[in-house]
Amino acid sequence: MSERKVYNFYPGPATLPEEVMKRAQEEFVDYHGLGYGIAETSHRSPEFKEVIERAEQNVRDLLGVSDEYAVLFLQGGASLQFAMLPMNLMVPGKPGLYADTGSWTSKAIKEAKKIGETKVVYEGEKTSYTQIGDFNDWEGVTRDASYLYICSNNTIYGTQYHFFPELNGVPLIADMSSDIMSRKVDVSKFGAIFAGAQKNLGPAGVTLVIIHKDLADRASADLPTMLSYKTHIEKGSTFNTPPVFAVYMVGLVLDWIQEQGGLDAVEKVNNVKAENLYSRIDASDFYLGTAASADRSKMNVTFRLDNEDLEPTFIAEAAAAGLIGLKGHRSVGGIRASIYNAMPLAGVSKLIDFMGDFEEKHG
Repeated sequence: MSERKVYNFYPGPATLPEEVMKRAQEEFVDYHGLGYGIAETSHRSPEFKEVIERAEQNVRDLLGVSDEYAVLFLQGGASLQFAMLPMNLMVPGKPGLYADTGSWTSKAIKEAKKIGETKVVYEGEKTSYTQIGDFNDWEGVTRDASYLYICSNNTIYGTQYHFFPELNGVPLIADMSSDIMSRKVDVSKFGAIFAGAQKNLGPAGVTLVIIHKDLADRASADLPTMLSYKTHIEKGSTFNTPPVFAVYMVGLVLDWIQEQGGLDAVEKVNNVKAENLYSRIDASDFYLGTAASADRSKMNVTFRLDNEDLEPTFIAEAAAAGLIGLKGHRSVGGIRASIYNAMPLAGVSKLIDFMGDFEEKHG
């Protein structure tokens, strides 16, 4: 495989493995000799049944998901889950506990408050969302709760959980949209996990939900049919027409992860990429990391230039060098390099070399 001319550091939709893109290209107009493409295939066809079943089995194999959990492929993005989760899982008289570590948890809290009693047990805004801190310092944590909700990785502020809270008897819910399949996690420690596909799993259009079946039974029979997890569990994610092509692409990405050697191998590469990039940031005062060192994300590396006036120049010159998508989120500015699974080590190395050249030129 030749070295890419352009490395895509956008936070999502994000870069996909080159091997996956080429395979999808080959199969787009003629899937397995059918004479038509997978995007044209009926979601009731045996071909798509094989696609979605293979994708589910890959999820189970890679993450060690037991039969106690349902694996669903839904629509509406991760944002729909902000409301769907409390609608299904909130128990009257028991609050949903939320750790606010950034924009996406703030949005989830806003939606949850429309559904039922919601309590914020960690307010990251007090430290400008630069850290997650110690679970023992969170306030108002109680076992008399419907669930405890976190976002495992925060794309905007560049923080990530390197621990997972444990609250015996209270299901842990995690939005893992931006670090799903980047490392091994013990799914049995969670009540539910969800993730929009467009960062580590595939293109936008499908959301992975892994939920303990007992939790799904909490839902009221009065819920709208499409908003009940039980509906989708009973129908194998095909109650309505699923996003066929997006599910197919997720399946290819999961196949690719398996071919790399599974999550152990992927996590090892991700660790090297992150360590190398953070080491370059910390090598001088020209670049300044924005997240607390203990909570730095291995997926979204955020930093500023000591001279912030140079940041537009950095972004423009990087793009001219084939390093695109490095502009920080509009709400915080700065630089952000999203180094998801599909970002090869060569892309990070090229960015590091560019950073050295840029500092030498402008420092």
